[in-house]
Amino acid sequence: MRVLTGVQPTGKLHWGNYFGALRPALDLQEQHETFLFIANYHSLTSLHDPETLKRNTLDIALDYLACGLDPEKSVFYRQSDVPQVTELTWLLSVLTPMGLLERATSYKDKVAKGMDATHGLFSYPVLMAADILAVNAELVPVGKDQKQHLEITRDIAGKFNLAFGETFTIPDPMIQEHGAVVPGTDGQKMSKSYNNTIPVFGSAKQLKQAVMSIVTDSKELDDPKDPDTCNVFALYKLFASHEQQEDLAGRYRAGGLGYGHAKKELLELATDYFAPMKTKREELENNLDYVDEVMAKGSEKAAEVINPVMVSVRKAMGIN
Repeated sequence: MRVLTGVQPTGKLHWGNYFGALRPALDLQEQHETFLFIANYHSLTSLHDPETLKRNTLDIALDYLACGLDPEKSVFYRQSDVPQVTELTWLLSVLTPMGLLERATSYKDKVAKGMDATHGLFSYPVLMAADILAVNAELVPVGKDQKQHLEITRDIAGKFNLAFGETFTIPDPMIQEHGAVVPGTDGQKMSKSYNNTIPVFGSAKQLKQAVMSIVTDSKELDDPKDPDTCNVFALYKLFASHEQQEDLAGRYRAGGLGYGHAKKELLELATDYFAPMKTKREELENNLDYVDEVMAKGSEKAAEVINPVMVSVRKAMGIN
């Protein structure tokens, strides 16, 4: 199966990003033919500072490589390095009904939250469709909030195939329920928007401050506690073995365990878990030529797949 997934360069990697998106994406490279791209064109709908975009894009490359992305197993590239995708966006847009885009709830939600109602934001699903259809992806991992966009992709592909002959594979969604929602320090979904994140590659001091700030209830040290309703325990489960989880849950229910103790145990597990990745990331930051080489080779591999698709599209539409 050919799988495609993208990640926007929107800021520093946190636990929610890692467990909700990055690690599932890395698991895919062991099972499928995987295309993974840095969606820097998509990020332009909300990010307009060029230096920040450049830094964030580099950070995504460093983060994924440090966390285990294998460029020999995955096709890893920057969206902006494959201009055929933006050409395909226009070719698809001439067939995309306005009503289809007007029904997109994501656009309405973002405008309601204060984002500018730009053409780029409105036509975001067409660029997403081009990302997917350019490589004829068969499966696309999406969260529930992006499922409608994939349905739009399917509609656009079907409309193109009906008008010009069978050209595109109709992709299926891969809804990943497990690990999709990671609680933040305040108990809401971990998100930069809520300022409740815990950094993956922050300093030891930053990590400790974030973990120790996790919101808990007001139970005293000797009171029995419910692990199933505790934000600390929910995060602990991300790192702990089954035996460790059972042990800590038992101590919660027995009483005599303070939330501060649980936070310290969480901090120790998380520090040990991410330590090899932090070391790898530091090595990569000192060898940016290698990172550039990986991204260049990734765009070449992507183009090898995309170019024949574009030849078929142009021929079908009478462009050449």
